[in-house]
Amino acid sequence: MNKNKNKIKLDPGTKVLKVISYLVVTLWSVICIFPFVLVISASLSTESIISKEGFGLLPKGFTLSSYEWVFRYPEQILGSYAVTIIMTVCGTAIGLFIIAMTGYALQRKDFLFRNAISFFIYFTTLFSAGMVPTYLWVSKLGLRGSYMAVFLQLLMSPWLIVLMKNFAKSVPYEITESGKIDGAGDFRIFISLIFPMLKPALATVGLFLALGYWNEWYQSSLYLGSSVDYKPLQYYLYGIINQANALKSSVAGANVSVTDLPTNTLKMATAVVATGPIVFLYPFVQKYFISGITVGAVKG
Repeated sequence: MNKNKNKIKLDPGTKVLKVISYLVVTLWSVICIFPFVLVISASLSTESIISKEGFGLLPKGFTLSSYEWVFRYPEQILGSYAVTIIMTVCGTAIGLFIIAMTGYALQRKDFLFRNAISFFIYFTTLFSAGMVPTYLWVSKLGLRGSYMAVFLQLLMSPWLIVLMKNFAKSVPYEITESGKIDGAGDFRIFISLIFPMLKPALATVGLFLALGYWNEWYQSSLYLGSSVDYKPLQYYLYGIINQANALKSSVAGANVSVTDLPTNTLKMATAVVATGPIVFLYPFVQKYFISGITVGAVKG
């Protein structure tokens, strides 16, 4: 009886709006999932059937040949996973800390030369000198053929610094003053008081940093090549696709059916291999990401 009394009755307009909202969210979820279902289905299909009939929601001529191509060398693919995971975790953690300190320092009015430094950061977002300066400093420091050549270039970006600076402005300066009154230094104030209040920005910036490291392949192709034992995952998968395309071109004039060689299905398989770990990991980190986004939200 008490439960029925405490239950809020909805008017017909609210009920209709609620039903429409659920339908829209459900439809949008299906639209978002649909491409990934097609990718998985295509990766499990036979190349010749895909070439004739196109993609479908269900595998056409079920086969694991594309994944056999990807995992031909288990040690290499596992090594690539390890390199990418280590670079992503370490790069995201270090990058977040440096970007947070930089953004906090640039928004403080008592920081000397903050306007000049901010101008140089803004300026680099408008004009880029291209790859020549980057190649020169990488060569000058002897980083060619080293993971650090890729790691350092993805550690920070002007846009992320500007984003962190703008969010740090929302932190009341009185918090910094209260820390100084208690005798804390600037670094202590940042670690104990400011850093925990930057969680929403840290979650956003961390997402961009992690995706940048995980999806990286271009810098690896420029500075790593074949000089390392284990290539970053995306670069390794890119090389597998190129090998398959080269093999298909070389046997096109021979007595071999090129439709039996996976190309389109191989691309789908590499997409699954690259995105699969992120998809399976997200449910475990979802609550931490959402809690970071909602920190500081105003309650109605």
